[in-house]
Amino acid sequence: MKLSGAIRVVLLIVNLLILENTSRAGHLDTLDIYSQSMNKVSRCIVITPNNYDYAGKPYPVLYLLHGWSGNYAGWLSDAPQLKDHADTYQMIIVCPDGGYDSWYIDSPVDSTVRYETHISKEVVETVDHFYHTIQSPKGRAIAGLSMGGHGALLLAIKHPDIFGAAGSMAGGLDLRPFVKNEWDLKGVLGDHRKHRDVWEANSVVNLLPNLKDQQVELIIDCGIDDFFIETNRAAHRILLEMDYPHDYIERPGEHNGEYWGHAVDYQVFFFNDYFKKEE
Repeated sequence: MKLSGAIRVVLLIVNLLILENTSRAGHLDTLDIYSQSMNKVSRCIVITPNNYDYAGKPYPVLYLLHGWSGNYAGWLSDAPQLKDHADTYQMIIVCPDGGYDSWYIDSPVDSTVRYETHISKEVVETVDHFYHTIQSPKGRAIAGLSMGGHGALLLAIKHPDIFGAAGSMAGGLDLRPFVKNEWDLKGVLGDHRKHRDVWEANSVVNLLPNLKDQQVELIIDCGIDDFFIETNRAAHRILLEMDYPHDYIERPGEHNGEYWGHAVDYQVFFFNDYFKKEE
């Protein structure tokens, strides 16, 4: 496919880092993507299977979003096994950058924060252009940790024509209880007193009813000692009331890298199952 005028790649660094165990580990590429929507360069990591073949069958793609204060490299720090998963499950794994505190929305108060558009359009178009991908929701899934869990569900709900499956790990699925915090939500959503409608429209729990006529497959995973657990339970209750199929997991754990570093293994398995069903 051709890249739209809204995007150009200013630098494609193909590292092709052949890891020690070449038979069971993926290759790592780093892309710097110019975002026209935000007028800046944003970086992402792309992991391809060790035997990646542009001439063969197209590959499904899993997009993994980082959490608040993180960056594109965070996932490989918390879950280095992702390199093996790309090879084992024959999928491409993309870790884009979502900014320090964007919550993956297009901010109505800060024109430099347009991460909904950046991820769902600019990053996806770039990956589809440079890699041999399945270019439909049947071959795309998106998941994330914490802020990224919120972002993954938000993007899949709002763009079911792009993503066919989505997952949240320790996700903040309702932003409204956290009006007073240190995450600068006001900086991207606006003052709650003046922009209450924006807070409502960008909280995943309020978007879930939009799935009623969609076929997005969902997996939600949160530790029982996580401060986001009640927002996850609320999302689970809403989906049950909707009779919407989904996987929901609570396990011992807190809001930390140890938790989502293990949770991602279950989610990758879930998405692999989704991709296989859609072949």
